This record gives sequence, C-alpha cells and structure tokens, in this order.
Amino acid sequence: MVGILALVAVVLGAFLLIGRNTGGTTETAAQQDVAAMGPVGDQSRRIGGDPLAMGSTDAPVVLVEFADYRCQFCAVFSRDTEPALVEKYVNDGVLRIEWRDLPIFGEQSIAAARAGRAAAAQGKFWEFNKAVYAQSPTGGRADLTAEVLHDFAVEAGVPDLERFDRDAASTQFDDSISQDVFTAQTIGISSTPAFIINGNPVLGAQPLAHFEQIIDRSAGLAEQ
Repeated sequence: MVGILALVAVVLGAFLLIGRNTGGTTETAAQQDVAAMGPVGDQSRRIGGDPLAMGSTDAPVVLVEFADYRCQFCAVFSRDTEPALVEKYVNDGVLRIEWRDLPIFGEQSIAAARAGRAAAAQGKFWEFNKAVYAQSPTGGRADLTAEVLHDFAVEAGVPDLERFDRDAASTQFDDSISQDVFTAQTIGISSTPAFIINGNPVLGAQPLAHFEQIIDRSAGLAEQ
C-alpha cells in the first residue's frame, strides 16, 4: 500500500503541474493542442529486446504511445487503429511502436501499469495489453481489480501466474513507470492517449488516416 500511494503522489504531482485531460479530445481541439506543443523531439528508445515495443529498432518511424489501461480512448486505438498500423507498417519494417505508461486515472491505473510490466517480464506484454483493451467498456472506466488483472494474465497466456501476481503486487516497476510519467510531464502531455511520431505529437484517438498521413510523411523525410 505504501508503494502504490507513493506512485500515486508522483503521478498526481506531475499532473497538477500540467493539468489533466480525460482523453476525449476532438480532432479540432487536438490540432490546436498539437500546434501549441509543437515538435517535441525524438522520444524513442530503440532498445533491442524491449518487451514493451514492437517492430524493428531500425525502423525509420517510431510511434511512442502514452496510455492508461483504464482509458476508453486508448482502447479505441488498440482495437481499431493499432492492428491496421501493425499490418501496414510494423510488419514491413517501416514503423516501430513503443509503449509508455501514463496511469492518470487512479490507483487501479497504476496497478494495471504494474500488471502490464509483470506480463512483459514473462514475454506477454502485448497479449496482456490487447486482452485488457478488448474488454474495455465504451463508457466510464474499466474496473481493474487484482482479480480481473489476474484473469487477463490467464487470457494472455502468461506462463507463471504466481510470479505474475507477485510481480504485479510489488513496487519493482515503479521507477520505470515514474520515468514515463515525468517524460510526459516534460514534453507537455496531459491526456491519454497521446503519441509522438518521430517527434511530432498526436493527441487523442484520431482516425487511422491521420496516423497514416503522419507516418507516410515521416517515412519519406527519413529517406531523404
């Protein structure tokens, strides 16, 4: 309990400084926010073997996603947009996707972020990620209790469930989660989902075509 309260304090402290949006960003509002932010620089890590990333470390375009497991608009991206980007760009070596935790909706969000990393420790991050978002409600916040997170780990095929439960209940991932939160704070991200594509911010669950346009343009610039 002490550990989760400490991380809650970190998250709340960061977002009291920059304000918090619940993620329901319209396209027009998002464009205005993006214009205010401007380019934020390369936020990619390109670490080989990173379980919280998919795609080649040499891909010309990297999409960095800041998300919360209780965010319904993050779920929209996961279900409706990400699979198309994987098929069109990741599988062809054009795009790499890197995950960043931004747990802004309370203690369950932090617990879910820990659980995602516990699944990642056993090579099942994306399977767990997809399982959670597939069941996300279309309204309100998902109720992600420890029991529910365990069930998602089962669905994701996490091999050692006792280890998963133990890791998810620990504070061993808190430094990494806090690092993601402070990165978001530093570059001015205050809502989920948020994306940085080769330094260019995209806010909210925008249409697939919006992502395709930016990825295509970024890939073209990378080739010059």
